[in-house]
Amino acid sequence: MTQRFTRAYFHGAKAQLNPGDLLTPGYASNFGKGKAAAWVYLTGTLDAAVWGAELAKGEGPGRIYVVEPTDPIEDDPNLTDQKFPGNPTLSYRTRDPLRVVGEVTGWTGHTPELLQAMRDGVARAEAEGKEAIED
Repeated sequence: MTQRFTRAYFHGAKAQLNPGDLLTPGYASNFGKGKAAAWVYLTGTLDAAVWGAELAKGEGPGRIYVVEPTDPIEDDPNLTDQKFPGNPTLSYRTRDPLRVVGEVTGWTGHTPELLQAMRDGVARAEAEGKEAIED
């Protein structure tokens, strides 16, 4: 018997979504100046999705969705070219929609100290005028 395995992809957010919903570009970015994002971001690691859920702007709890790309994806150069060469975080982006296929529940967030350190780093970069998202 032959089995096919596919990679799971995740997206961290604060938006409440349902299976079948589409995530599309055009919404305000969670980082930098908050301009409309030309891309939708996804990751192959749960840890990177946890960061996305924890750092997302907005009200309500962070959520992690299992998503499937509807068309090709590419490495996210904001991370792979600048911070993590070789893409160990399995961070990707696409201009095409991502379809929500489920939600990860019961995930564990980072420690308050680690989360605050990350928020401080993001705030420092923004104060220095560094744009986190490069189109």
